[in-house]
Parts: sequence; structure tokens; C-alpha cells
Amino acid sequence: MADTGLEAAATAALRRAVELDAGLRFQEALVCYQEGIDLLMQVMKATKDETKKNHYRQKIMEYMDRAEQIKKRNDKEKEDGKCHKQIKIEENATGFSYEKLFQEYLNETVTEVWVEDPYIRRVHQLYNFLRFCEMLVKGPCKVKTIHLLTSCGEGSEKSQQTSALEQIQQSVKNRGIKLDVYFSTSIHDREIRFNNGWMIKIGRGLDYFKKPQGQFSIGYCDFDLRPCHETTVDIFHTNHTKKI
Repeated sequence: MADTGLEAAATAALRRAVELDAGLRFQEALVCYQEGIDLLMQVMKATKDETKKNHYRQKIMEYMDRAEQIKKRNDKEKEDGKCHKQIKIEENATGFSYEKLFQEYLNETVTEVWVEDPYIRRVHQLYNFLRFCEMLVKGPCKVKTIHLLTSCGEGSEKSQQTSALEQIQQSVKNRGIKLDVYFSTSIHDREIRFNNGWMIKIGRGLDYFKKPQGQFSIGYCDFDLRPCHETTVDIFHTNHTKKI
């Protein structure tokens, strides 16, 4: 005899999936379909009555067909560049290293990267950019050129900025990557673009991590463990990527 609690849970998940589907909330609907299908399969396996088993099997096939249609639709939208994903990073949230944000979009077709960020000037901001470059070097992308557009530091900050960027240029050059640096007095937008068409806009640019409590505190080295400032990340695809 099937577990009535399990069946009720499956019914609730699938009902919610249908509601989300009707409301054109396809990504959420897909999650509920998958959850409901998994639960219904457990119910079917626990059922001894062949008539009921066939009924569950038929329902599972119907929901699987619809889930597959939604998955294909989502994949096509992503491929066609209509996909827009927004991530809200809460104050003090962790688990948002550059790898977590960008890795999904850095496939082997990425050979050129554009970074527009007015705040690559102070020491910690320059280290942020270095960490971003390290991520690109690790792959799986095959980056050959990085373009950085930022604002110019003032006073001692300027010489420090120049020296650090020159060191980064030489370091990535040793890895077969060219770093072009441009300065602007009017830049205020923050965005990162890959030549496969993906664009990422972060409200705070690369500088969304909080200062660690100390040099020997958790999160100092591993950015996944570093608390963040509140910010919003918008990720979408464009049919072409403009050059700086």
C-alpha cells in the first residue's frame, strides 16, 4: 500500500508546478515538477495494486514530458541570449567567490574579457582584480586578452596602482595573456563581459567582499568564506559584445 503522506506531498508539489507553469514561472515550475515526479515514483514503487501502478506511471510520463519541454525551452532561451538571472547577495552572506559567480559562463569559447570597474585602485581592490585574473588563468576558458577600464588613483595611490597593474600585466603575460589597461575620469558603470556574449553587472563591482577581521581569520584566503556587502548581480546574454 502506498504511503498516503508521500502521495499527498507528491500531489502538492505537482499542483504547485502546474500553477507556476500557468503563471509562466518556468524555472520554478521545473523544480517543482522534478520534486513531484521523484515523490510520485516512490509512491509507484511502493504500490502493489497494478491498476494504481499503471495510473501513477501514466501521470509520471505526462509530467516528465512537460518538464522536458520546459527544460528545452529554458536551454533555448539561454542559448538565444534571452536569459536573465539575478542574484541578490545579502549583507554578511558567504559562498559568493568569483568562481561561484562566473565559472558557469566561462566555457572554452571565452578568449577575451572586458572589465569595467572604477575602483581598481586601492591595495585590496587590486588584489580583487588579481584574484579575478587567477580564476581566468585556471580555466576552463582559454583567455588570451583581458581589457581593464578603471579610474586613475591620486597621489601615492596612483603610483601604487600603476606598479601593481604592471606586475599583473607581466604575470599574466607569462601565462600567454595580454592585459590592456585603460583609464577614464568619467567611468561609473561596473560590468564584466565575455566574448561568448555573457555580461555580468555587479552593483559593487569586484569589491563586494568585506574586510577580514585579521590576516589569520577564516575567509582571509578563501573568498567563499569571506562575508560580503549587500549587492545585486545581474547576469544576461547579449548577441554581441562591444569593445572598450
